[in-house]
Order: sequence, then structure tokens, then C-alpha cells
Amino acid sequence: MTRTITPRLRTLVLLFLAVTGALLAGAGPASAHAALTGSDPAQGVVVPEAPDQVSLTFSENVSMNSNSIRVLDPQGKRVDTAKPDNLSATTYGVQLKSGLGKGTYTVAWQVVSADSHPVAGAYTFSVGAPSKTVASVGNQDAGGGVVGWLYGFGRYLSYAGYIVLVGGAAFVLACWQRGSGVRALQRLVVGGWLTLTAATLWLLLLRGSYTTSGSVGDIFDLNLLGQVLQTKPGAALVSRLLLLAAAALFIAVLFGAYDKREEGTEKRDLAFGLAIGGTVVAAGLAASWAMAEHASTGLQPGIAMPVDVIHLLAVATWLGGLTALLVALYRAPADTPVESAAVRRFSQVAFASVLALVGTGIYQSWRQLGSWSAFTDTTYGELLLVKIGLVALLVGIASVSRRWTGRLADPAAAAAGRSSGRNAAAGKQSVAEAEKETVKASAAPKKASGARASGTSEDVPAGKAASGADDPERAAQLARQQAAKDVARQKRVRDADPDRFGLRRSVLAEAGVAVVLLAVTTVLTQTEPGRTELDAKAAASSSSSSSSSSSDSSGGALTLDMSFDTGGKDGKGVVRVDLDPATVGSNEMHVYVQRPNGRAFDIPEVKVSFTLAAKKIGPLPVAPDHVTTGHWSANGVQIPMAGDWTVSVTVRTSDIDQVTVSKHAQIG
Repeated sequence: MTRTITPRLRTLVLLFLAVTGALLAGAGPASAHAALTGSDPAQGVVVPEAPDQVSLTFSENVSMNSNSIRVLDPQGKRVDTAKPDNLSATTYGVQLKSGLGKGTYTVAWQVVSADSHPVAGAYTFSVGAPSKTVASVGNQDAGGGVVGWLYGFGRYLSYAGYIVLVGGAAFVLACWQRGSGVRALQRLVVGGWLTLTAATLWLLLLRGSYTTSGSVGDIFDLNLLGQVLQTKPGAALVSRLLLLAAAALFIAVLFGAYDKREEGTEKRDLAFGLAIGGTVVAAGLAASWAMAEHASTGLQPGIAMPVDVIHLLAVATWLGGLTALLVALYRAPADTPVESAAVRRFSQVAFASVLALVGTGIYQSWRQLGSWSAFTDTTYGELLLVKIGLVALLVGIASVSRRWTGRLADPAAAAAGRSSGRNAAAGKQSVAEAEKETVKASAAPKKASGARASGTSEDVPAGKAASGADDPERAAQLARQQAAKDVARQKRVRDADPDRFGLRRSVLAEAGVAVVLLAVTTVLTQTEPGRTELDAKAAASSSSSSSSSSSDSSGGALTLDMSFDTGGKDGKGVVRVDLDPATVGSNEMHVYVQRPNGRAFDIPEVKVSFTLAAKKIGPLPVAPDHVTTGHWSANGVQIPMAGDWTVSVTVRTSDIDQVTVSKHAQIG
């Protein structure tokens, strides 16, 4: 079935593109993952005397505990009081012990942002003069490791369970009410409920370790579990469990009282009640995500949370209903096949869900990105492009499914399609066998009635039939065999229908893409939004520039910032080289490596070289010592004469990924 593009459709497409551009063009400030936007003392500075406290400023409110801010001296000993204070709306500080000596101090922090995700980082400052330090802050990739992977997998299962639970129930109530008695659909919906319940309990156990130590041994720590229950994400998980209890009651009624009730006014009233109650429970479950994650913080949370709920409901109705349709097409009994009218109704429901998905998705994209450049300059934007591509592919396959649905719904079109297929491929065995089975199935009742009149059976010899009449147990066995043959014959006839076969293949392809789409969406919900990443990068650049200007004016020190991209996974960042006093003779050099969002980046190796091409000097290699996360230093760096030197830095981010970046600078 084909459709031409009408002027009205073209107008709607143009309007859609215009609205998209307008939404992504104008943007106000927003955040989701917290980012460090300032510190006192600042990163890399040298202060004459030890400060009384260290303060950190974030892009949003964060949650802290006694280990959220740690300050370590050059020997790696903790010198803070372990009592972080909220100094202002987004600034937090910790007091330092008195009598601190000179040297390089390390500040390590790990907090939980308002959208429930842990973030961490570290930097150094010096008192009097820089020094070597043995301080170790461990892995600053908060939410990573084995516990992070387990938590991410739990999130994937929770989304999958929700989609199957809500979408499967919606498919039964809105599209195929006879499906309430199909065992395969019952198992599907109950399986979704069990998956969501188990995943929620699993996330509740993992939450404490995920946001603090990241240790597998802390998963069953009851003290951490008690702390989690007092947080917003913990309350959201508990509320989800309570709503799942209501969902269990809904499932019991849907597959119990509703299925057993005869068609009539009472059943229609019960269906209406189930639809209202199910919608409330499904929206409540969706809200348990919206109230604790990206939508709950940043720009327009009062709008973002309801939009997020609608988005999740649309996804569940579409993809969960698609899963239910797939199960119905493949696993429904031969005597209870899914009707073409049910498929047509689901096609309409899915189309409405896609419209809601696109509308809410545009708003969410604008809110989390804010500019076109964020699509390519941030990890969140790149993942979002992958998601958009998968959705487009899914919609394309769905359009093919709609064509098969149209043929199922229109007997004339189906007959015409089969006729043209036979003319194009005359003698194809599958069509011929289907026709024979159809004729045979239609003649079966007449033969069966004749056989019963003569006391025998079509497929059973007369002697065996007679003996069966004398033996009730044998007669029952023969009846079961005949029923199995009839069901098998009906299944063969049903599966030989080319339109139904085509629909099954296209729906299976949709389901395969949906599995990948769900995985990308799960990763996306754990990724720092593009707005926050760009804001943090801008704040880090501003801090670096101001620090450079201050050091230049005070003592002639040189600071060079260079962006790099090794081409591998997690290969982008910024390297900063500080040379003091940047003159002929002995110099002190510090190298800082940061991620694009401004966080310290601990990479395997950094090398520096100096070349004075005009005098054919160099390259003079320097191998700095690793100080702490993202920080290397070297003393006694000799510059033999003044001139326009080329400072080259080789950055290696993995065993095989490395790149060399360089800048010119006047030294001496």
C-alpha cells in the first residue's frame, strides 16, 4: 500500500524542522551532572602560606559525606578535618589542620550530583614552592569499574522490564483483548514485572558502593544502604517498589478476572477501570526515573519532569507493544491467532507514540545540549546522534511493517498481492502448498462429519476407531492426536500466508534494533549532558587563562595550553605546560592533563621536548615525573639560550594511541 506526499504533509515536515531549529538555536543555562567550576586555592597555584580551608564551587548543588573532599600533603597524609561545609549555594569547603609545611598538596573530591550520578576529580596546589608528592587518589573515574558496570546493567534491565511490562499490558488492553488469555503474553508481562522488580532491588543494593568507594565488598554494607535510603535516588527506588506492588495487583486482575469475564458491559467497564489504573501506575513508575535523574535538575525541571514521563510512556507503549506483537505473531496458539484488526490498532497506537516520542525528544535534546555544536563536541551529543540514527532506522522498518499491516487489514489488497506473487513466480512451492492446505482445511469439517457418521475417522483406520469406541482411554488418546493434527494443520496454513510471514520478519527486525536502541539510551542517561560538559570546559579554560595571566605578570612564568586527540577511545583532552621562570638556565616545569570537561586525566605517559629551530638546537627531551592524577613535573629543565622555542608534548592515552602537539613560545 503506497501513499503520496501531500502538501499538508510537506507543510508539517517543514514546520517540524523549523521548530527543531528554533529550539536548538536559543538556549539558556542548564546543568545536570555537576562540574567543578572553581576552587580556592586554584589548580596549580603557589601560595606563600598554607590556607585555612579549601573550597570547591560546582555548577549545581551536590551531595557530600565526610570523604567527599580530601586534602593530602606531600607524604600522602590527610590534612583536612573531614567535615565539609556548605559555604554558599554551590560552594563547599573543608577546614585544614594548622601548621602545614611547604610543598605540593593534592585535593581529591567525589560528590553526587543532583541528577544522582557520582562525579570525581583531583588537582594540586603548592605552599611556598612545588615539591614531589607521593599522594595517591586512586581512580577518579567515579561510577566506573565492576560496580559501575553492574549498576549500568541493572539500569538496562530496569528500563527493559518497564518497557515490556507497560507495553505488553497496553497491547492487550488497547489492541488485542483476546490476548489476555494467551499464555505467551501472560508470561511476557509477568516477566517484565519480575525483571523490573529484581533490577530495582539490585540497584538499591549497588547504589551505596556506586556513589562512594566503588568496591564490590561494599555492595551489602547495611550502613551504606541506610544512607542511600535517605537520598532522593533511594526514595525514588523505594517508591518504585511500592508502585510495583500495585502493578502486581493490576496484572492479577488483567489475566484473572478480566480474562474470565464474558463479553458485555461489565467487561467493558472493567477494561476502562484497568486502563485508568494502569495508566496511573505506569506514569508513577516513569516518574520514579524523572524525579531523580536528568529531568529533576537544571533548566525548567517543572516542565522537564512531566515531559520525561510522557517520553518514557511513549517509548514503553511503542517498543513494549512491539515486543508483545512479536510474541503474539510467533507464539500465539493456532486457534487464537492475532487478528488483523488488532495489528491495525497497534499500528495506530505506535504511530501516536512515535509522534509523542519525537516531540518530547526534541525538547529533551534542546535542554541537554543547547546548541548545534554540542552534537559533535560532546560525548552526550555523539551518543544522541547514534540514538537518533537508530530511531530513524526503527521508523523506517516500522513503515515496512505498516505496509504488511495494511495488506492484512485489507482483504482485497492481500488477495491482489498474492495473485501478483503467483503470476511473477508461478510454480513456487510455498504458495501452492498454502493453497492445498487451505482447501484441505476447509474440506476437513465435512469429512470429519462423514467419518463420525460412519463411526470411523479420516486419519484413523476403521478397526482402530472401532476398538477406540470400546476403550474410552484409547478413544481419548485418538481424540488428542486428531486435535494435535488439526492444530498443526491450522498453524501451517497460517504461517504459509505471505503477508503474515512478511509482517513477522519486519517486526522481528524492529525488535532487534529496539534492543540496541535501549542499550544506547541506558548509556546516554549515565553520560554528562552536553551543556554541562561545555560549561565545565569553558570554566576550566577561563581559570587557566586567568592563572596564566597572573603568573605572567608576577614572575615571567610561561603557560601553554594545547588540545589533543589521540584518535582512540577516550582520547581527547587538553595538556597544559607551566615553565617557571621561563628563562635561560634552570627552570621548573609542570604538566597538567585534563579531559574536555576540565577534570584531571590520568594517562599512561607524557613526554616533553624543546626545539630552537633557528639555531638548530634540539629537540631536547624532558621526561617529567608523575606527581598525581593528571599532573607531572620536572626540576632543572635547562634552556641554553633565549629564542622562539617549539615546545612539543607527546601524549599517550593507551598502549597504541598517542599524538604529539606543539606550540611556539618566546623563552628567555
